[in-house]
Amino acid sequence: MTTINDLRAITLEKFLTLARSIEEEVSKVIVGQRELIRHTLIALLSGGNVLLEGVPGLGKTMLVRTLAQALDCTFSRVQFTPDLMPADIVGTMILVEDESGNRMFRFEAGPVFANLLLADEINRATPKTQSALLEAMQEHSVTVSKTTHKLSEPFFVLATQNPIEMEGTFPLPEAQLDRFFFKLNVAFPSCEELVEIANRTTGEGLPQARPVASGSDVIAMQALARGVPVPEHITSYAAQLVRVTHPDDDNAPVLVRRYVRYGSSPRGMQTLILGGKVNALLDGRASLAAEDLREMAAPALRHRLLLNFEAQAEGLTPDSIIQEVLGKTKIVS
Repeated sequence: MTTINDLRAITLEKFLTLARSIEEEVSKVIVGQRELIRHTLIALLSGGNVLLEGVPGLGKTMLVRTLAQALDCTFSRVQFTPDLMPADIVGTMILVEDESGNRMFRFEAGPVFANLLLADEINRATPKTQSALLEAMQEHSVTVSKTTHKLSEPFFVLATQNPIEMEGTFPLPEAQLDRFFFKLNVAFPSCEELVEIANRTTGEGLPQARPVASGSDVIAMQALARGVPVPEHITSYAAQLVRVTHPDDDNAPVLVRRYVRYGSSPRGMQTLILGGKVNALLDGRASLAAEDLREMAAPALRHRLLLNFEAQAEGLTPDSIIQEVLGKTKIVS
C-alpha cells in the first residue's frame, strides 16, 4: 500500500486499481446501488462529506460500515437521538487525579476522532447537536474549551437521514447542508435486488468486505485528483451552472425564476469541479470535461437549492430544476 512519504508517486493506473478494488469489495455486501457506491467514492476521494437520504432499511448504515472495512480506516458511529448532546460527539473536558493527588482537566476525545464517522439518522437530533459537526466537517478540527484539536486524515463524514416527512425529525439548517459535498438519494431495491438481499442476509454467513486500501492510499488518491488540470472554459461553465441557479440572474431559466428561492453557494461550484476531477480519473481521463460537471450536477446541487412553497405544492424537486438548468446552459468554448 502507498506510504505517506510516497504520496506524489501514485499513477493513474494505481488510482484506478485502488478505486475499482474498493467498489468491488463494497459491492460484495451492498446489492445493486452502483451509482450510489460510485458517488460515495467520488466524494471520499474529493475530500468531501456525504448525506444519504432514504427510508429506513435500505442499507445506508451498512454501506458506511462496509466502506470502512474496505478502507481499513478507523471508524466511529454515532446514533443521533433527540437527547444527544454536542459533547457526546466532539468530546469534553473531564476532571482527573494523578498519582500524587493533583487534580487537572483532561480532554476526553469523542467519536468524531476517527477517519470515517457515521452520523446515523442525523436529523433525529436537535439543531444544537447537529451543529457540533460543522467545524469538523469544514476545518477537520474540533475546538473544546478554547483549544483546537486537529482530526487525523483522511476525515470523512457519512451522515444518514430519514425523509423529513417522517416523525421525530429536525430539518438540517442550510449552513450545515452546504457543508455536505453530495446529497445522495437511496433508491428502493427492485424485485431482483430484494431477492438477492434475502439470499445474502438470511443464510448461514453474512458477506464481509476485506481491506483493499489504507488511509494513506486515500490521501494519495485525493492529491492526484486535485492535480487534474481544468480548462478555463470548463471552469467558466461550472461558474455559469451555479450562477443560473439563482432566480435573480439574468440568464436563469424560467423554472428557476418561478420556483427557486435561493440558489447554490460557491461551494456548489467547488463540488462540481472537485467531483468532476475524480469522475474523470475513474473514467481513465486525465483532464476535466463538461460531461463530468453534468454528471456531478444533481448530487452536488440538489441540497443547495431552496425551493419555494409553489414548487412544493406542484411536486417539483431540486433534481427537476437541475435538469432544466443543464438543458438551458450551454458551454462556451
